[in-house]
Amino acid sequence: MKFVNRNGTLHLRKRVPRRFADIEDRDYVWISLHTDLEDVARRKASAVWAEMLEAWEAKLHGDTEDYDQRIGAARHLAGIRGYRYLPAAQVAKLPPDQFYDRVRRSMRKDGAFDMKEAEALLGAVPKPKLTLSQCLYEFWKLAADRTSGKSEDQIRRWRNPRIKAINNLITVIGDQEISAITADDMLDFRE
Repeated sequence: MKFVNRNGTLHLRKRVPRRFADIEDRDYVWISLHTDLEDVARRKASAVWAEMLEAWEAKLHGDTEDYDQRIGAARHLAGIRGYRYLPAAQVAKLPPDQFYDRVRRSMRKDGAFDMKEAEALLGAVPKPKLTLSQCLYEFWKLAADRTSGKSEDQIRRWRNPRIKAINNLITVIGDQEISAITADDMLDFRE
């Protein structure tokens, strides 16, 4: 590790690993260690660098469309930053000093929001859009009690009409989001 002495304090200058290039704009990071003693700086630098790597890993894992992975990465990143992940509605109800602290921590030095930090600290992980094809899988989870104690053949006979109905609906109106389905779509399906 190399340290640079700036104004009597040691700073760590390290290259950002290439694998994080998609989530980190900088080529190098400068970290002020707030000390002039090299042994103290060495201990601080390794702890701070490990925290930065962990945060980048969390951001990298959150760079996906899968909601469960994204919310897990946001929770992890919030924990690294010393916060508990809260949904946006709960973040908005926080006392003003706590709210603004989260807002400040999710901003970059240029004043723009780091979207992964904002997702983690401000609860801004977008809810997944439920499409017709996905709603059937959600229905299986909700209706598990209706199939308990049935044989595989009975479950198959119970599921098949529902699968056919959803597939017919998708054929007519497309695999739309549930919230986007209109009355006209239902009239088209009825015809």
